Amino acid sequence: MDETLHFILHHGYLVLVVWVFVEQIGLPVPSLPGLLAAGALAGTGNLKLGLVVLLPAAGAVLADVIWYELGKYRGAKVLNVLCRISLEPDSCIRNTENRFARSGPNALVVAKFVPGLSTAAPPLAGMFGMSLTRFLIFDGAGALLYNGLFVALGYVFSQQLEKVAQIALSLGVGLLLLMAGGLVLYIAWKYFQRQRFLRSLRVNRITPEELKERIDAGEEVTIVDLRHSMDFEADPNTVPGAYFLPSEEFDQRYQEIPADRELILYCT
Repeated sequence: MDETLHFILHHGYLVLVVWVFVEQIGLPVPSLPGLLAAGALAGTGNLKLGLVVLLPAAGAVLADVIWYELGKYRGAKVLNVLCRISLEPDSCIRNTENRFARSGPNALVVAKFVPGLSTAAPPLAGMFGMSLTRFLIFDGAGALLYNGLFVALGYVFSQQLEKVAQIALSLGVGLLLLMAGGLVLYIAWKYFQRQRFLRSLRVNRITPEELKERIDAGEEVTIVDLRHSMDFEADPNTVPGAYFLPSEEFDQRYQEIPADRELILYCT
């Protein structure tokens, strides 16, 4: 156990940077416990407070720049990948787009506090042409704010967290297995929810080929393009004859949709 504590104290900065980077790159490894622990170690004089705020922030920004560049050059394909790997795939991209539409670059400052937005926001910034300098300013501010808040909490409650850490270290491998098991169960539950949601959608889905056949056959259907306005701006192509009704405006404008024929909706 002394070896474990020795490793944490002597490699704490590196562990923290890698931990935050891995989370920000998209893996389900929450960095919050590490930030709290780093703040507690700073409070007991084992780590330097400034470094445990700045270094993890640098790790987060580095991961964000990778996603920014991928979004800039790969666009919607990157967002589709993120939507597939996210634990909240049905809301992550949509929430990010809505927040960008309302707040612009300020969304980067608060994105890390909102589950699903933290990893999705950087590629969206690149996708819609935000300059790298501006991105670094706002994203860096968000990383410092997020890290600083939880490091400060750990610092203030360092004495209490130190006692918790001592108990955790006494549990040794058992604690690691418990944490790993909890993470696996959480991911499995989210995956189950996702698959159940998709199965419910498949019942009411129609393929593009089936829709084309019905249009060619002269059937009267109403097609509604529900893509977010930012998606439409990036790719203005749409199905011929479709109503463009951005999803964020649906509640206010749904009366515009003809109700005397079958309705077919599509989005990203």
